[in-house]
Amino acid sequence: MKTVAFIPIKLNNERLPGKNLKAFDNGKPLIEYILNTALQVKSIDEVYVYCSNESICNYLPEGVLFKKRDVSLDTDKTKCTDFIKAFRQDVEADIYVLLHATAPFVAKDSIERGVLAVKSGDYDSALAVKCHYDFLWRDGKPGNYDVHNVPRTQDLEPFYTETSGFYIFVKSLVEQNRRIGDRPLLVEVSDIEATDIDEPIDFEIANAVFNYIVSKKETK
Repeated sequence: MKTVAFIPIKLNNERLPGKNLKAFDNGKPLIEYILNTALQVKSIDEVYVYCSNESICNYLPEGVLFKKRDVSLDTDKTKCTDFIKAFRQDVEADIYVLLHATAPFVAKDSIERGVLAVKSGDYDSALAVKCHYDFLWRDGKPGNYDVHNVPRTQDLEPFYTETSGFYIFVKSLVEQNRRIGDRPLLVEVSDIEATDIDEPIDFEIANAVFNYIVSKKETK
């Protein structure tokens, strides 16, 4: 089963201009981290950057392929499923792995676990999630606990939020305009792996994580 990873990139970001190429202090341009990680995942056959601007090629590590996409996909109205469907038409595969430059700390083992699960046939998709044990409220009322009998946080029913780390899905789901199927594997990732950069403050936090945690682990 051919498995292809792709990282959609646009260079005209609005909330944080140039974020995909912005470098951490003492580090590399943001895009290079997830690309280098993807290249290390043994179950991935090919890694692509999907961008309308060929200048992105100056930032691609050896082994990463470039696929040019239409500029119509660079607007702030473009939905995730729009460029998934477009990439599906441009590159044939059995399994697709959607990654993002703005999630630079996702571990290769987490991606590998998701890919192997989908390849096994037991799951039609996999996604990165973060587990929470929190007190939830909705419409002015507690949603998952009784205020008259407050439990310990660790005794709460856990809930999960999607991160932008990765989405892995079989080809047939793309034709259904989906990236998550009816049999998904939720791959729990750490707080650091769940880092997602959208706003300027997100980059500042990620920069601190890189310099004070990630880079120190890499040098050990």
